[in-house]
Amino acid sequence: MRTHSYVLADAFSDRPLKGNPVAVFPDAAGFRDADMQNIANELNLSETVFTFPPDDGGDFRIRIFTPVNELPFAGHPALGAAAVLGQSHASGRLVLETKMGPVPFRLDRSRCGEIVAVTMRQPIPTWQDYDQKETVLRALGLSHSLFPVEIYRNGPRHVFVGLASIEALSAIKPDHHQLAQLPDVAINCFAGQGLEWRMRMFSPAYGVVEDAATGSAAGPLALHLLRQGIINFGDQIKIHQGVEMGRHSLMHTRICGSRPLTIEAIEVSGAVTVVARGEFLRWS
Repeated sequence: MRTHSYVLADAFSDRPLKGNPVAVFPDAAGFRDADMQNIANELNLSETVFTFPPDDGGDFRIRIFTPVNELPFAGHPALGAAAVLGQSHASGRLVLETKMGPVPFRLDRSRCGEIVAVTMRQPIPTWQDYDQKETVLRALGLSHSLFPVEIYRNGPRHVFVGLASIEALSAIKPDHHQLAQLPDVAINCFAGQGLEWRMRMFSPAYGVVEDAATGSAAGPLALHLLRQGIINFGDQIKIHQGVEMGRHSLMHTRICGSRPLTIEAIEVSGAVTVVARGEFLRWS
């Protein structure tokens, strides 16, 4: 019998038991694809991260699994993994290899050396109109979206639906059976103004009824707002999520570039709090 240690971290929160939890296996050597998928299903978190030696000049290679499938990239698990793996890394920089390519991180430490916040430079997404707009609105119980309903892809596929107020956002009661008919997609509803926004994410397709913090959607949401003329390049916006779930998360996002639409970088940052450590028993 072998054991594999793992760390449980709450991403996008400086308080334990808030934010979005992720399990990180710092050494997943010997795990097969089926092992990782079964473990992610067993832990039943929105994502679990498995770490391997790098293949292409990075510091670590990671693989990310939801309870039902593998993702080429995801935000809060990558952020949490960077905080966990960075504790044994002397540098203030870290590069994690993902299936969407290398993702660089900046690590912010407390005076005692503990990593308390992380900034990632996300893959720049592609986007287009979403052809299932009416199905999405019907499943959400909405008649329209405040902004165009579009889909962005930076690994996961994120659809954005804008609402007129925070109250309307909190009142959404989605039909998850209808949403489950939409393959390989996450539905992100948002509301707010200026530099302060709130978001909720629903994705039965990824095995997630509602997500407490969707880091991979934070960058695309900022880009969506920028494309609609709501924010400007260089603005740092705050995105609150998980409020309705009792797991308040805070994501900071900024788009670097120039008009008309030259995107140089998409940065997403947030706090990370390690809350537990454990061992997974593995029989071979």
